[in-house]
Amino acid sequence: MVTAMTETGSKTALEGVRVLDLSRVLAGPWASQLLGDLGAEVIKVERPGAGDDTRGWGPPFLHDSDGRTTDAAYFLSANRNKKSVAIDIADPDGAALVRRIAAKSHVVLENFKVGGLKKYGLDYESLAKINPALVYCSITGFGQTGPYAPRAGYDYMIQAMGGLMSITGQPDGEAGAEPMKVGVAVADLFSGMYAATGILAALRHAERTGEGQHVDVALLDCQVAMLANQATNFLVSGKAPGRLGNAHPNIAPYQVFRTGDGHIVIAVGNDSQFAAFADAVGAGALAGDERYRTNRARVANRESLVQTLSPKMLLRTTAEWLSVMEAATVPAGPINAIDAVFADEQVNARAMTATLDRSDATDERMVLHPVKYSQTPARAELSPPPLGSHTDEVLAEFAEQNEIAALKERGVIG
Repeated sequence: MVTAMTETGSKTALEGVRVLDLSRVLAGPWASQLLGDLGAEVIKVERPGAGDDTRGWGPPFLHDSDGRTTDAAYFLSANRNKKSVAIDIADPDGAALVRRIAAKSHVVLENFKVGGLKKYGLDYESLAKINPALVYCSITGFGQTGPYAPRAGYDYMIQAMGGLMSITGQPDGEAGAEPMKVGVAVADLFSGMYAATGILAALRHAERTGEGQHVDVALLDCQVAMLANQATNFLVSGKAPGRLGNAHPNIAPYQVFRTGDGHIVIAVGNDSQFAAFADAVGAGALAGDERYRTNRARVANRESLVQTLSPKMLLRTTAEWLSVMEAATVPAGPINAIDAVFADEQVNARAMTATLDRSDATDERMVLHPVKYSQTPARAELSPPPLGSHTDEVLAEFAEQNEIAALKERGVIG
């Protein structure tokens, strides 16, 4: 039997939920980290002696007290609030041990190739026989079905195949014009978020009915879904949108402007904001001009509008414009480098970072779960774990000490 799910009034929303995490790299670990933040016990199974590939994806690396490198920052970004258990699932005894954990878990999360876990008896059909209430989530590049299902999928190629790169970057004819990926692996991150949402929905169903299910998450599907208004623009018009650089396909002016000493983002979302913006830059007459009075007209006449506004935006510094726009209640913001992000008073007021203890290295400052809950706050208790640091603690529930010692001797666990 699995452990009881969250009781009403528990300190975290997912207290009592156990997640067996067989995933690695980013999309899967991002999903399990989210569940761990919400209070689930996440048991991360890794290869003895090697662990998750991203432990070595650096520099930069964390260092121990003697200055030796430990884990890469990449690994640290997606693996807090987890317990690391080193088990070789390719060994029959290792796979059998993982099945024991699955029998007492609510969730299994994996991102192997389609069918890749069947030979170990760790596929959905095998585990559902021993735990019918199990929520089993598979994250792959292309899903469990369809002609591309056997293919490996990686974020970069999914951003390309899923249309995101076709709408990202400078437009043709401008300097540096080419399709461009996003600066972080958004296909992986969105897939991790969708996976966590799907797991929570399936857990709710299992809680009501005792019936588990297979949750099939594909990076390509998630990338297509996150095209949002750009996808609907095409479905409504039949015209594929292209690259607009920093402009918006449906709103104007909603873009970057050069200032006297840098750049600023102006995000005019409605006609009254445009009137306030035009007045703030000394061009109040634009709000009454039929070419610019409505957003629809501004989008149609975007080029002439920007040509009129751009020289005016050069007349003041970014800081001066930010002050002017705030006084005029026009949405505007600076383009912060990441060091400026973490120095920002609003980011710090929202407690978006914390320093967590790490047993084998210096303490680490981490970005935290972003959602604030009035009754079940997210936690930041466990720093990303050293490889195998919880093997003995976790396996004590599933095996006798002499069996654990024998498996360690053979290198099946670490």
